[in-house]
Amino acid sequence: MVPLVSKLYCSSTEVVYVVRKRPHVINGGGFVVTNCDQKVVFSVDGCGILGKAEELILRDERRNALLLIRGKGGIFEALSFNKIWNAYRYDFQGSKKLVFSLRKPKSCLPVDKDTGIRITTKPNLGKKDWDFEISGYFPGKESSIIDSQGNLVAQIGKNKKAGVLLSKDLYYVSIKPGIDQAFVVGVIAILDNIYGESTSC
Repeated sequence: MVPLVSKLYCSSTEVVYVVRKRPHVINGGGFVVTNCDQKVVFSVDGCGILGKAEELILRDERRNALLLIRGKGGIFEALSFNKIWNAYRYDFQGSKKLVFSLRKPKSCLPVDKDTGIRITTKPNLGKKDWDFEISGYFPGKESSIIDSQGNLVAQIGKNKKAGVLLSKDLYYVSIKPGIDQAFVVGVIAILDNIYGESTSC
């Protein structure tokens, strides 16, 4: 897989990270991602910090911004059958470059699976074309990211991993070799916001 954010975040081996939610009363919410040594490798700032609904920032371990993530709203959203999120990174001149788009179908019926949430990495792909799909149920932390060939890219779960016992505010993400870890955490940030968790207002 070609790195989507940076080759710095692609490992030759599988990695397991722990995601820890931050309460809104502490640092405005969001979450941090740590490795097996409990060192922060990514963090996500949400509405509680930024003050803007449906806007998130993915940061590296030094708090440098990697991705700006925005949900499309207004008339576009009202006329669409999907809720769309776009993730951008900044180039050296400061202009935004689209990295990926996540599309979640709107439904008036309650669903208990994430089937239908799809991700494209090419701006010109049509609605029926996609590169990745979410399967499982994110609020239950039983969810996966798979590619268009059916290969597992990342697994989100609640089991004991990385040598720590996980609580309701902790869960793990296992990312396959060669997959851009920043991309995976960006997808998790959107799912967190969609389901009204730590990054939402």
